[in-house]
Amino acid sequence: MNYEEIIDMDKQYVMTTYARQPVVFVRGRGARVWDANGKEYLDFLAGIAVNGLGHCHPRVVEAIREQAGVLMHTSNLYYTELQPRLARMLVDWSDFNRVFFCNSGAEANEAAIKLARKWGKRTSPDKFEVATALGSFHGRTMGAITATGQPKYQEAFKPLVPGFKHVPYNSIGALEEAVSDATCAVILEPVQGESGVHPASREYLEAARELCDRVGALLIFDEVQTGLGRTGKLFAYEHFGVVPDVMTLAKTLAGGFPMGACLARGEAANVLQPGDHAATFGGNPLASAAAIASLSAIHEEGLVENARDVGQYFLSKLRELRIAEVRGLGLMVAVELEDPVGKAAAAACMDGGLIVNAIGENILRFLPPLIITRDDVDRAIGILEGAISAVGPVAGARAARVTSSEL
Repeated sequence: MNYEEIIDMDKQYVMTTYARQPVVFVRGRGARVWDANGKEYLDFLAGIAVNGLGHCHPRVVEAIREQAGVLMHTSNLYYTELQPRLARMLVDWSDFNRVFFCNSGAEANEAAIKLARKWGKRTSPDKFEVATALGSFHGRTMGAITATGQPKYQEAFKPLVPGFKHVPYNSIGALEEAVSDATCAVILEPVQGESGVHPASREYLEAARELCDRVGALLIFDEVQTGLGRTGKLFAYEHFGVVPDVMTLAKTLAGGFPMGACLARGEAANVLQPGDHAATFGGNPLASAAAIASLSAIHEEGLVENARDVGQYFLSKLRELRIAEVRGLGLMVAVELEDPVGKAAAAACMDGGLIVNAIGENILRFLPPLIITRDDVDRAIGILEGAISAVGPVAGARAARVTSSEL
């Protein structure tokens, strides 16, 4: 099928839940993808942080190919070997004790919310409130979208799940007002991604930890986007010296294969019991094989260190463009343009062979794979600079104001 036929078929048969860009991708390798017309693109979005190892990493491809010929699914009514092996890897490399596996970040957050609700009700039937931040994004299922602090995603689906409070991000005072003896959990992203890459302050997360301890609530970190090397640490919480009670993961976890996880420690790790929660496909042998290969590659190929080092280089090159604002951590980066030309700039980047993400009117987000090199950054900066120049002035002549968290 050609380019036009594929797009026409999609428009006819697929629900229009996505504002798709006018491109059909057919092949990927490493940090590059090719469209149906044979054009090559440097991918600085990585499937929105999913392809952390790049496209079709050989270790993940081989693990999927081999496991697909052995055993793909049995049901979680039975034991399999790879799921506990994967859980042990995550536990050994983190501060957590047990893992629940599912298929996406939204599902992982739903599991965390249910865990927190049961945690609270062990103390009191009225201990069910969840505090979360404005500007956050936790997924599109009903619990996750209620936790999300962006009304634009919620209006069409009200009434939402009761008991959620949204307060300004990085405001300790607002969080103190929201947390009470009725609070069962506080859920936060260490770096807010979907609203434009906004890192938390260390003081804010420390205050959240202290508040949860004070009222007997669980501190939940949504590391769906920040986890597994993205920020230059295996987990973003390591930057801040604040360990949550529950952490959610997905995206890079299985190297591009659908998988999510909810990790818990201490007493929280034993809250959910048989019948409380489930995921039919969660942690199936095929997904577990992909995730074991992905985690092994991250660990053995130095991808966390590469994310830190190349991320710092990327930030330094962005500052030279004299953009209004540059912020980020590791390879989770955004630039804020002074004029509302973000979508036009992203389109111009695409024309130049660079995939980036426009957020709102004036923010560009970059989530390149963890395998990215300095040469890739240099190429991306050249395309970005040309794209920005092509769509108009963005920041006057003043130097960039950098708000990257170099912790």
